[in-house]
Amino acid sequence: MRVGFIGLGRMGAAMARRLVEGGHEVGVYNRTAEKAEALVASGAEAAPSIAAAANYGAAVFTMLADDAAVLEVVSEPGGLLASLPRGGIHICAGTHGVAAIHKLKALHGEVGQVFVAAPMLGRPEIVAAGEAGMVLGGPKESIERCRPLFAAIAGRLVEAGADPAGAAAIKIANNFVLGCAIEAMGEGFALARKYGVAPGVLHQVLSEGLFACSAYKTYGRLIVEERYLPAGQRAILGLKDANLALAAAEAAGVPLPSGNVWRDRLIGAVAHGEGEHDWAVMARDQARASGLE
Repeated sequence: MRVGFIGLGRMGAAMARRLVEGGHEVGVYNRTAEKAEALVASGAEAAPSIAAAANYGAAVFTMLADDAAVLEVVSEPGGLLASLPRGGIHICAGTHGVAAIHKLKALHGEVGQVFVAAPMLGRPEIVAAGEAGMVLGGPKESIERCRPLFAAIAGRLVEAGADPAGAAAIKIANNFVLGCAIEAMGEGFALARKYGVAPGVLHQVLSEGLFACSAYKTYGRLIVEERYLPAGQRAILGLKDANLALAAAEAAGVPLPSGNVWRDRLIGAVAHGEGEHDWAVMARDQARASGLE
């Protein structure tokens, strides 16, 4: 299939590469054009504008950092609303707020375009390996039409129903649970360290016992080794996710007491200049609060 792709950060570049390697024709656009060079060398085609990417095929992906960025790409002059053909499909793969997803669906619907939310589950290296998940929310016929694209990117596809907001809610809830798990690990490691226990010992107990899953193994290892650079998920984006979770919860009348702790620990890390570190760096902020170096 032919498909456009807008947004070539670490996650977007990994997704676009999966599409190219899957045999699809991909027109890539990024405001910083240099980020497209490696993909073009691998077989993608450089799109000179948002409009060119929107008209490259039957659909266009966006993988953008936050709500403001995707709303700008959609609404600005020459953006998706002005450029995507009637019946064209915008596949929004970023992590965005429920309110923003509602707005995007309405904007596209007003001009006869189709909106599908397809947030990713997994770090960029997991996406690159074809082992990530993808949550799909939108019209059934559009999802089926684009299924070859989704299958090229993700090893696991989860359908969330016809409303794109459902996919956004699942992604936000998933990030909430994972973020709180990492924050709780940081507390546990700090507690053990205060009693002279080497972090690696606790990690062994966790990852070989009741918590023998990738979340505790992967992030526990990062905490043990204090290996927060390069980041898979940056702390500043983790803070965005925490705020999205709390906003969604407030709108729906759902208390998330653990979410406040998660957010505050990320705020502490960002305040210490660690916003570009992996979000597991919140364990370091917990260590500081516990009187540990």
